[in-house]
Amino acid sequence: QVQLVESGGGLVQTGGSLRLSCAASGRTFSSYAMGWFRQAPGKEREFVAAISWSGGSTFYADSVKGRFTISRDNAKNTVYLQMNSLKPEDTAVYYCAADLGPKSWSDRNEYNHWGQGTQVTVSS
Repeated sequence: QVQLVESGGGLVQTGGSLRLSCAASGRTFSSYAMGWFRQAPGKEREFVAAISWSGGSTFYADSVKGRFTISRDNAKNTVYLQMNSLKPEDTAVYYCAADLGPKSWSDRNEYNHWGQGTQVTVSS
C-alpha cells in the first residue's frame, strides 16, 4: 500500500511557474509508476504526465508537452511536476496517482492509489 499527499498548488499569473510535489508513504515507492492527473470544474479527470518506477521513462499529454516536467526522487519518496508557462486552461485540481504496473500510462482507471489533490489556479 502507498499513501499519497500532494502539495505546492496555488494561484499564479499566466506565464508563471509552480512545482507540485507528491510525497508517498511506504518503503516500496520505487516499485510504483507515478502519474499526475487534473480535473477542472465540470470536466473529467484527465492525464497530465507519468513516470516509470526508475524515472527512465516519462510521458506527457500533448497539452502540457514542452511546458511541464515530471520527475521523481526515490530516496525521498517524492514525485514532482514542474509546471512552466502556465495558462488559464491549466486551472484544475491536480492529483497524484500510483500503480505497480499500469497497462496504460494515461488511463486513470489503471491507477489504484490517489492523493487528495491540490488546487492550481492560473489567472489571466
